[in-house]
Amino acid sequence: MSEAGRVISGSARGTRLLAPGAVTRPLADRVKQTLFAILEPDLVGARVLDLFAGSGAGGIEALSRGAARAIFVERDAPAARVIGENLARTHLSERGHVVRADALAYLAGRAVADGPFSLVLVDPPYAEPQLLESALVRLGAAQDPGSAPLLAEAAWVVAKHFWRTPPPASVGLLASARTRRFGETTLTFYRRAGPRVRDVKRLAAATADEPAAQSEEAR
Repeated sequence: MSEAGRVISGSARGTRLLAPGAVTRPLADRVKQTLFAILEPDLVGARVLDLFAGSGAGGIEALSRGAARAIFVERDAPAARVIGENLARTHLSERGHVVRADALAYLAGRAVADGPFSLVLVDPPYAEPQLLESALVRLGAAQDPGSAPLLAEAAWVVAKHFWRTPPPASVGLLASARTRRFGETTLTFYRRAGPRVRDVKRLAAATADEPAAQSEEAR
């Protein structure tokens, strides 16, 4: 079985993660470093949703850095088992829960009961960009009055995608705040619109002096 890199920081720092196989593209270490440098101030106590979770590397990094809980949604049975193994080897099983389901079906169903989420990682296969946009549409949809929210106020939604197929700059209540490119991989950071959304200048400052990575990253 192949590896999915290591946990960069926190309680499980240095732990090597398993990858389900060649068909998945785990978050590479360089991508995780940039991603979580930006998200770090908002991670402690966060409720995380890792969609199209693959190896679970993103949600596990968040848990290692202090997130309160993470839901990993993955429809592939071998991949779901690998996420469970990775949670066990990082000693984070008590705060991580694996849901074997289609990501879009999950968002349309039980996601609201598991939320509200303060961070959502969305990482579908690059060959199916329509899955990313469909997930963003559901995440950015306004909630009916009186219903439970799917996203917390000022939530982060981070989309990982092929650089040539960028998602929309805004989707419903979600607005793009920044993008970071790593070879063929790009991260687009969205914030949920609302009265408590903070100034995004801190986000720009977090990576303003950081050179862009040149190597192509694997999913």
